[in-house]
Amino acid sequence: MKLIGSLTSPYVRKVRIVFLEKKVDLDLELENVWAADTKIALNNPLGKIPCLLLDDGEAIYDSRVIAEYADTLSPVSKLIPAGSRERATVKTWEALADGVEDAGILARLEVTLRPPEQQSAAWTERQMGKINGSLTQMSLKLGDSAWCHGNQMTLADIAVGCALGYLLFRFPNIAWQAQFPNLDTLYQKLMQRPSFAETAPPPA
Repeated sequence: MKLIGSLTSPYVRKVRIVFLEKKVDLDLELENVWAADTKIALNNPLGKIPCLLLDDGEAIYDSRVIAEYADTLSPVSKLIPAGSRERATVKTWEALADGVEDAGILARLEVTLRPPEQQSAAWTERQMGKINGSLTQMSLKLGDSAWCHGNQMTLADIAVGCALGYLLFRFPNIAWQAQFPNLDTLYQKLMQRPSFAETAPPPA
């Protein structure tokens, strides 16, 4: 199998961590979807990463679908519960974490892709509000628990860890670690795992 992605995408990082935790081998093919010569549309018409290419040539996307598929490939480290209610809870955590990244990317693109005279401060503020609201919800839901759900790491923790790592990478001015110390405790614990350490984005 081959994963098309980048070293800076939090969605790609999430998938890579899942494969590492499941101890399933995966080749990584780097792709810059913003480059003029990108070929991502040959495998994903949405033009997005990550995109997983199976050995028979079938393409699977997006990150939530890939992560769910990867969890079935090995009995090691079951990351998504089988029970419908527990499964929905973990997937809701994932949706919340992905939403933080969605908002962050939209806010960043507003500044990096649009000329100053076309940028909307209201749009950026709206996205940053989504991030703050989501972090508040994460912190409330986590409380004093060691993990987002249950008594061991799940996809929920991986997704949250990737979202928090993305904020540190792209928005270092957001003081979420001081505001939400329980999220910081979780993040520091996750960063002790080889899967998180190996997939950390490169220095900007």
